[in-house]
Amino acid sequence: MSVPLIELQRVGVRYRSRRAFFRHRYFEALRAVSFRLYPGDSLGVLGRNGVGKSTLLRVIAGIIQPDRGRLINRGARTSLLALQAGFDPQLSGWTNALLSGMLLGFSRRQVLDRMEAIIAFSELGDWIHEPMKTYSTGMRARLGFSVAIQMQPDVLLIDEVLGVGDLEFQKKSAQALREKIRSDQTVILVSHNPQQVRKLCNRAVWIEQGVSRLEGEVGPVIEAYRAFLTDHQGKSF
Repeated sequence: MSVPLIELQRVGVRYRSRRAFFRHRYFEALRAVSFRLYPGDSLGVLGRNGVGKSTLLRVIAGIIQPDRGRLINRGARTSLLALQAGFDPQLSGWTNALLSGMLLGFSRRQVLDRMEAIIAFSELGDWIHEPMKTYSTGMRARLGFSVAIQMQPDVLLIDEVLGVGDLEFQKKSAQALREKIRSDQTVILVSHNPQQVRKLCNRAVWIEQGVSRLEGEVGPVIEAYRAFLTDHQGKSF
């Protein structure tokens, strides 16, 4: 097997929240997550809501740093499909799209070369020149999706976003994502839906309470995850 693009070694992340004056408590979003991502992989990250899947993607994207463990990125450009993350409401959609692409590591010229495709896919028309603060939530989401899908990062990170905007745009965005995932694009797809992971991914990792429980071929990981859910149905965690 080739050298992994990205490798996580017992990565942990904790957040601090204030309980009272001069008193804080810590929440362990991730405790010990380990896995490898190889070129061309479509890796499904399975887990129930609240087990740290979204935090994991933010670590891989470089938005937050792990508190312990190691994240090894061997030069891969990553794009988090989080729809509108980091947009400046005072700037136009056009400027935000340009800056967003450049923040992914692309040159100004590379983003400009894809700008027409970004605008066309977003279906924003003349709204692309208006400030983002005038956009609806759906419009911001469509622009964020369009930047991520039209640029070609080494690794596309998808946070359970297979439907954006109105029904027609949802169909188009879902089809675009399926094409990306089934191509040579390296993808990490977060989901709590085993069927979605089975259809779209060639490998999977299951995370429970901030710990990676199993990594490998999709079938065995899904079966272990489903067995766990069945055994613990109705129990308090």
